[in-house]
Amino acid sequence: MTALESLVPMVQEAGWAYALVFFRIGAMMAVLPGFGERSVPQRIRLGIALAFTAIVAPALWPLDELPEPALAILFWYLLTETCAGLILGLALRLAVMALQIAGSIAAQATSLSQLFGGAAGEPLPTLSHIFTVSALALMMITGLHVKVAELLIFSYGPLPLGALPGPSVLGQWGTAQVAEAFALAFSLAAPFVVLSALYNLTLGVINKAMPQLMVTFVGAPVITFGAVAMMALATPMLLSIWLARLDLLLVNPFGPR
Repeated sequence: MTALESLVPMVQEAGWAYALVFFRIGAMMAVLPGFGERSVPQRIRLGIALAFTAIVAPALWPLDELPEPALAILFWYLLTETCAGLILGLALRLAVMALQIAGSIAAQATSLSQLFGGAAGEPLPTLSHIFTVSALALMMITGLHVKVAELLIFSYGPLPLGALPGPSVLGQWGTAQVAEAFALAFSLAAPFVVLSALYNLTLGVINKAMPQLMVTFVGAPVITFGAVAMMALATPMLLSIWLARLDLLLVNPFGPR
């Protein structure tokens, strides 16, 4: 009994440290790509969050500035760690949203936005759905769980325990992230936009030369075939570019890329 009593303070300290880490990981898991998708059951997400907690907490505990367990400061740490987790998760979610925006731009430019109707699980154009599913599979294959664990461990440097980011700094960072996401989306959709511009220019020239020809009926299969061929050729390269940007984001989510 004496030996067990000596372990009680250690267990309490470990439980407090694990709880603080879980606050950040649980909030991040709500919006994290791959692990936090709506198709993943909540119990599975909870299990994943507990698994990440078991991985990350030993790398941080005992924290040098670990606060004393107290109910008075519990809500403050719940607020700060939840904000930190949401910041990290939303940064990664914006990377996936950039790919969805790129697919929407490409689909609208090449008339493939309603190719499969409502067959997809989410209200996304066909290209966006293909890009997103391919990107999620690529993220998992390249070791997303390891990268996320490293990100969580090193996130306590720029986002210390119990510190709430300043509104001005957070606003500037969020604006830069959104601007970068849209810039990346348009860059990834550029081949489809160029294809659409060439198609419309060619269609206009043919219509001017042969007004009696129904160029719409002739050109619709051409643009559909060209878009599908472009998707087959360009998707591997686009996904590799996107994955490289995602890796930079995972290494340094608060720095320039």
